[in-house]
Amino acid sequence: MNPSELKKLRTESVLRELIPRALAHLDDELLKNLCVVDVECRKGRYDAFVYIDKMSFDAKEQEQILTHLKKATKILQNYCMSEQGWYKSPYLHFKFDDRLEYQNRMDFLFEKIKKDRNES
Repeated sequence: MNPSELKKLRTESVLRELIPRALAHLDDELLKNLCVVDVECRKGRYDAFVYIDKMSFDAKEQEQILTHLKKATKILQNYCMSEQGWYKSPYLHFKFDDRLEYQNRMDFLFEKIKKDRNES
């Protein structure tokens, strides 16, 4: 693993810890209890994609949350910079995590295929 990959992994790990703390410091009740599932840095650590747990939010609530997060992005970036002493923080992009649903769907399909093969 080269040094740039290590820096990327370290940045992702730090952001995974800092972003929930930053969200808890906001006055927005809608954002305070969001669960950060994962952070993925891209473009040389200039962009960070933050994956949020869907929990039981419907589509309208998800859209509202993403709008609030977009407005709070600069505040969250400033919090991360001040906590870590960074000169620049990655630009944060927020998305809801669909990977668990995708994985569950794939598991279901594989089980169905296995069951169909056993019946044949």
